Amino acid sequence: MIIPESLEELASYVEKGKNVFFFTADWCGDCRYIHPSMPEIEAMFPDYQFIEVNRDKYMDVASKWDIFGIPSFVVIQDGKELGRLVNKDRKTKAEIAEFLTHLPKN
Repeated sequence: MIIPESLEELASYVEKGKNVFFFTADWCGDCRYIHPSMPEIEAMFPDYQFIEVNRDKYMDVASKWDIFGIPSFVVIQDGKELGRLVNKDRKTKAEIAEFLTHLPKN
C-alpha cells in the first residue's frame, strides 16, 4: 500500500493509473479492523494500486470528495471516478472484494 507523503504526491495518483484510495485514520476502530486484511485484498486485485489516505492529514481532500465516514474507498482511473464505497459502516474483506469486483471495466 502506498502512503503519500504530500498533497502533490496524492494528487499524482488521481490523475494517472487505476487506484483505490483507502481513507482511514489512526483513531478509527473500524479502520483498524479492516487494515490487517488490506494486503490480502491488494493481492486479489493486482490491477489496482492501493493508496492509504489519512483522513486527518488530508481533511480538505476528504471533505472535497465527500468522505464523511471511514473507512471508505474511492476508485479512480486516470482522473475518472469508477466507484465508491463511502459510509460510516465497518467493512469486511468480502464487502470490499464484492465492491471492487463489480466496478465498471475500463
